[in-house]
Amino acid sequence: MPQSRVEEILRERLAEYGVAVELGTELVEFEQTGADRVTAALATAQGTEQVSAAYLVGCDGGRSPVRKRLGISFEGFTEEEKQLIVGDVQVDGLAPDAWYQWLDPDLGVVMLCPLSGTRSWQIQATPPSDADGRPMEPSVEALQRAVDRATGMPIRVHDATWLSTSRINVRMADRLRVGRVFLAGDAAHVHPVLGALGANTGVQDAYNLGWKLALVLAGAAPELLDTYQEERLPVARWTLDTSVAGARAVFEEMTGGIGGAEAGLTQETLQLGLEYRASSLSRAMLGETGGGVQAGDRAPDSVCLDMAGQLVRLSDVFRGPHFTLLGFGAGCGTALREVAAAGPDDLRTCLLGERPAAYGLGADTLVLVRPDGYIGLTAPSGDSAAVLGYLGSLLDGTVSAATA
Repeated sequence: MPQSRVEEILRERLAEYGVAVELGTELVEFEQTGADRVTAALATAQGTEQVSAAYLVGCDGGRSPVRKRLGISFEGFTEEEKQLIVGDVQVDGLAPDAWYQWLDPDLGVVMLCPLSGTRSWQIQATPPSDADGRPMEPSVEALQRAVDRATGMPIRVHDATWLSTSRINVRMADRLRVGRVFLAGDAAHVHPVLGALGANTGVQDAYNLGWKLALVLAGAAPELLDTYQEERLPVARWTLDTSVAGARAVFEEMTGGIGGAEAGLTQETLQLGLEYRASSLSRAMLGETGGGVQAGDRAPDSVCLDMAGQLVRLSDVFRGPHFTLLGFGAGCGTALREVAAAGPDDLRTCLLGERPAAYGLGADTLVLVRPDGYIGLTAPSGDSAAVLGYLGSLLDGTVSAATA
């Protein structure tokens, strides 16, 4: 999917809530005023605007002004000699039926991948040199020169919707929060673009922080926000290690003329195995004999039968900003009713007539799924008190992050 379409989908979703993204707006400065506000100055076409908010989240990229103003270090390394121009473009002269790759140590690399359902292609190419022998900056002209040199074919590149330079640039913030200001996405961690790990990790950062901010703004204790850094810093480290290993494998394949970007696409790059088992928000009440999924795991999708014999897809049940209590087996019925009666209004419950293989459960079990799709609690079928205690702890602040 082209990046421009991803951004369009997010803007359209925001518009459904009456929120409009203000393009052409720059954060000039900000300060934390008092104990409960952040005040920011924004530069717009109409002049400078002052904005006051409860929290500020810096999602402003690898050169993040927010991170720099907070004084957060961004340690790592950059391999300037290994770089590609990347972007989403339209292409004439090729049928959109394959991922085309030209890999030559002398002529350079060009990879063109059609993006399904659109007229766009993603391109990755060795930047040609300018008149001074320096790599050209991203542009349609630079891409066309790279394509002409590497392919020798009448292929025309035009109408770019997004362009950037990809380097082996591996850096990570040492913390994700200072007071009421947070970092997410590339502002917190940068790494090679392989496998879209950056986009996926940034969205995961935002969702992890977003549901916690929502609870705190609705009255939960602010200490819940400490778990954002506790959970996401280890994932950032994993992402850096995984993307670097993949990028190096790709460069070795390309420079050897034996393969391309597919060398770095592994099961790990799907990110479906990421977990928060060590998090202070993960509680397992089943003991050592519980088996199956664990608190902190990503809740697997599955198609299951409910108690009426109707098919239910779990990803549809999870979808939305709510907690979901799953009861796997008829023995969970009483506990689900008790939690539904005493729990938060937006809690969704689902009683299932089976224990799907994806969950690996040996007995009827309660599984509480967080808004971000991770399992917060596993408990025996009748232990409604454990579920209500867990949900209550999020609201009264007795859950606090472990020392990172």
